Amino acid sequence: MIKLVNPFNKKPLQIIESGLVDEDGNIFPSLKGAYRFVEDGNYAGNFGYQWNKFATTQLDRTTNMKLSERRFFAQTGWNKENLAGQNILEVGSGAGRFTQIVLDYTKANLYSVDYSNAVEANFINNGPNTRLYLFQASIYDLPFGPEGFDKVFCFGVLQHTPNVEASVKALINMAKKGAEVIVDFYPINGWWTKMHAKYLLRPFTKKMSHEVLFRKINHNADRLIKLYRFFASIGLRKIATRFIPVCDIDGTLPKNISKETLREMVVLDTFDMFSPEYDQPQKIETVVAWFKKHGMTDVWGGIIYEDGFRSAVVKGRKR
Repeated sequence: MIKLVNPFNKKPLQIIESGLVDEDGNIFPSLKGAYRFVEDGNYAGNFGYQWNKFATTQLDRTTNMKLSERRFFAQTGWNKENLAGQNILEVGSGAGRFTQIVLDYTKANLYSVDYSNAVEANFINNGPNTRLYLFQASIYDLPFGPEGFDKVFCFGVLQHTPNVEASVKALINMAKKGAEVIVDFYPINGWWTKMHAKYLLRPFTKKMSHEVLFRKINHNADRLIKLYRFFASIGLRKIATRFIPVCDIDGTLPKNISKETLREMVVLDTFDMFSPEYDQPQKIETVVAWFKKHGMTDVWGGIIYEDGFRSAVVKGRKR
């Protein structure tokens, strides 16, 4: 069992009927399947909105496409059988697409954290389960004792945190000596990375209410898909990807899916592009340097391709 602590005073926590309590009487409630250490309405509120609305869109169990399974094991390189009984920390679980993979394909214990109320969608998708422990908490104030986990992973999150290096350090602090830490993130190749509709429009779109932004994207989704398809058909997909305010359909979404599923994924991914408070792509060599600086050895960084999805991944082992 992982040691649970009040992240704000570092005192041990005990489980009670209503949640967790420390010796000073500070209570952190258990609501809808998750222990809550933060209030809603923080910088990750957009993710709570989108994952509760699109709770099953990326879930292998409902899509039957095994995209999450293949991506998870391609990026981690972990052996399913070797994870039995290990304590794994997942930071940034969203609706639980990778939570499901750990629970369904391994016998590991999973401590899963999200800063938003997406934990509610995760619990609906994956709970209750005796090997799953859900927490709504900040990556900077994790409710665990240091150096407790056998494995730590953080997918699709780092670029959306205010201080990416501090986020990397916080993850590493949770790993035992000899434990693996694996992250993925949006890569940046040069100044031209941000010459993109996403970065040009985000100063405006991230200030919109989630409901208004969603309505605008949903209302225009069909015409955006048609416009993207037109440019792709005449050999200008890269132009479409860079300057049309829609996700890269051919470059990131699965092939041979129904028109309805495609539309749903386009709306989700486009909302995901324009709604986050923070979007900070990183150079792979920078994240590699942070891993080494904060106590990791055998560090590897590079691009992993799986099902057409391109991930910048860095992994290492705690010294």
